[in-house]
Amino acid sequence: MRQVLVAGNWKMNGSRESIRSLLDGVTGGMGDVKNAEVAVCAPAIYIPLVEELLTGSEVAWGGEDLSVHASGAYTGEIAASMLNDFHCKYVIIGHSERRTYHKESDELVAEKYEAAMQAGLIPIFCIGETLEEREQGITNDVVARQVDAVINKLGVAALAKGVVAYEPVWAIGTGKTATPEQAQEVHAFIRSRVAASDASVAEALQILYGGSMNAGNASDLLAQSDIDGGLIGGASLKVDDFLAIAKAAN
Repeated sequence: MRQVLVAGNWKMNGSRESIRSLLDGVTGGMGDVKNAEVAVCAPAIYIPLVEELLTGSEVAWGGEDLSVHASGAYTGEIAASMLNDFHCKYVIIGHSERRTYHKESDELVAEKYEAAMQAGLIPIFCIGETLEEREQGITNDVVARQVDAVINKLGVAALAKGVVAYEPVWAIGTGKTATPEQAQEVHAFIRSRVAASDASVAEALQILYGGSMNAGNASDLLAQSDIDGGLIGGASLKVDDFLAIAKAAN
């Protein structure tokens, strides 16, 4: 049985005050969360505060991105070792906003996966199709290409050290969401794609849904056989909503 993971992606949101309030509420409600691991991925500048507030709690934390470089003249970048300094467990890589706004290629995302893995961080590896690609009927082609970029560079065993997050780009921040059946169909395809290289890696692989999972739809999505949790955007900034998603795994 795969462990359910509910991970918050705060994106470029938060303040000292709002983060203290949010994490006080989340940690205070963890007693009602029975069957899910909970994590939050924060803007880099707030990771020290997150570490301070979450150390000793049941909630893990991580970064929203990292550099492929270990150190050097890369102004504004965050190295894996810096995330390790603040005891991050996870780091998001390949988020659609990074792929779109910062033109990150499949090859660069695979390099970031390697940098995270070598540093002992667990990459939350985001993949997914745009609305145009879905309407063209090439969803499977897109996610296969993205998954294959990591397998081809690092070998399928590398996926055993990470988490995949399927995020249909057309359902991020739009209020739209894939139906549970649509999401399950793509999750099952992703697992089958990995299984073609290694069935045991595929069976153990956590595949999260990252397209506007919320308190209202979490139970139906998590009931699907190949959906192992969620990468949560806007709802992760609201205590009651985030906890409701985590409790949906009960």
